Amino acid sequence: MNRQRRKTENQKSAGDRGRWASKREYVLVMSGNVVGLGNVWRFPYLCYKNGGGAFLVPYGLLAVVCGIPLFLLESSVGQYTQEGFVTSWRKMCPLMQGTGYGQLIMSLCFFIYILIEVWALLYLVFSFRSQLPWASCENTWNTANCLGLQTFNSSNVTANQTNTTSAATEFWERRVLGMSGGIEELGSVRWELALCLLACWMFCYFSIWKGVRSTGKVAYFTATFPYLILLILLIRGLTLPGAWDGIYYYLYPNLNQLANLEVWIEAGSQIFFSYSLTAGFLNVIASYNEYNNNCYKDCFWLCLLNSGTSFVAGFVVFSVLGFMAHKQGVTVDNVAESGPGLAFIVYPQATAMMPLPQFWTVCFFLMLILLTIDTHFVIVESFITTVSDLFPKWFRAPVRHEIFVLIICVSSFLIHLTLVTEGGIYIFQLIDFYGSTRVCQNFMAICECLAVGWIFGADRFSNIIEDMTGQRPSVFFKLCWKYIIPLLSLISFILYLVDYKHLKINDWYTYPDWAYALGWTMTLSSVLMVPLWAVGQMCLTAGTLRQVSVHLLEPKQYALGEWYPA
Repeated sequence: MNRQRRKTENQKSAGDRGRWASKREYVLVMSGNVVGLGNVWRFPYLCYKNGGGAFLVPYGLLAVVCGIPLFLLESSVGQYTQEGFVTSWRKMCPLMQGTGYGQLIMSLCFFIYILIEVWALLYLVFSFRSQLPWASCENTWNTANCLGLQTFNSSNVTANQTNTTSAATEFWERRVLGMSGGIEELGSVRWELALCLLACWMFCYFSIWKGVRSTGKVAYFTATFPYLILLILLIRGLTLPGAWDGIYYYLYPNLNQLANLEVWIEAGSQIFFSYSLTAGFLNVIASYNEYNNNCYKDCFWLCLLNSGTSFVAGFVVFSVLGFMAHKQGVTVDNVAESGPGLAFIVYPQATAMMPLPQFWTVCFFLMLILLTIDTHFVIVESFITTVSDLFPKWFRAPVRHEIFVLIICVSSFLIHLTLVTEGGIYIFQLIDFYGSTRVCQNFMAICECLAVGWIFGADRFSNIIEDMTGQRPSVFFKLCWKYIIPLLSLISFILYLVDYKHLKINDWYTYPDWAYALGWTMTLSSVLMVPLWAVGQMCLTAGTLRQVSVHLLEPKQYALGEWYPA
């Protein structure tokens, strides 16, 4: 089958499913998805923690042998099948359709990241006050142990009073979260967070209710404006006193760390997280492409953009941390943080020390919101697309689609009200830790490589990519799909189970046993979906074992000679 014929058939089969209005929209949405929070609040800290500049060695190597090949695999599967992440695997390898259902469950866990957008929105509102509330201890929520900004700048006080907490920490824990004693004490809903949650879901709905037609238009702003803010923050950060001390901590190479296996594992985990691998999102975004889009070239540029943004974000973060350490008279390792601690405690505290603190705080949280919005849109759109592709007669019609999107957004808002209670942070951390763990990521990577590299066939898949793009992937990609990625993923999978430690909050709160059981249920619900689906299909499909195997292992429509180019 020639390329033009296959292109025509794909356009016809897509029907009213929709496509990106232009290649530009696809690139913007894809870059908005892969460039997110992990680039700003996770990569810089991992780099500093795991050998500085030396960390770039395992990071770069694993990006080449795992990140780029998996990125190409997932985006090519989506573009070729023109389906979501359940029906795409049904077409590629019916026996491995459980991979798509596992990813569907994982995508539901990713819904919780809207909470970061909610927190950032509330901080943005507070940033317009004449006196930043996390800069002083003169507020009703502060305790006697609070250290205000002026006191906190004193190195003597910081060093001697170990039982004190900063005003920024108290604002985060007592004012924003209103943290209870544990997950057993949900407490009441924080109404300000609930209003922010409602605003975020409303914005999400009106950005995706028309499908990719509306999502692509919103991405023109949400995917580009964060880079302008990042540039502004970078220039400002590099001009601060002490900035270069922070950058020294960020990049100083400690080559001894390369012998530490944990460094390599964390580099691989960061690649999976920041490239949005194994969650199915890349499949869905690429499924709205034209058949002959050059996804092979796109893969390299998008991965380079992601890693480059991570590297630049490190300068933004550590220049400010160096300034903060300089003001307090301590070393950078005393103020370095990652995750929510960096975004909602350390960085706001640092911007409060600068001239025009409101301006820099607004810039930072606006950037954080836009980075989160892009990822949130893609997560929700991917779930909706996948369900719509499973039941096209129910949800493909425009009116039904809009109603379905509304139902998803409203029900998600109501469910997420539990996350904005006084115990909501404990639920968030539990889902974040267990819903998309290294176990899920590595297991799905193994399944994808098994389905494409071995069952479907790496050579056949290379033929497909060549037919779509006009470029045949290097034999290196086939080696990665068949051997390197499965082997490395299996090693990481085993090491995670061997070194597993229970989740703790602030090193003092231990969850009750039922919470850990619930967490592992979330993990296993996606992992076990693959073997359970395969066994179920083997049992339900009529015929001899050989007939069943042929039916479930051969791509759908391949027997008709219509699946891959001759």
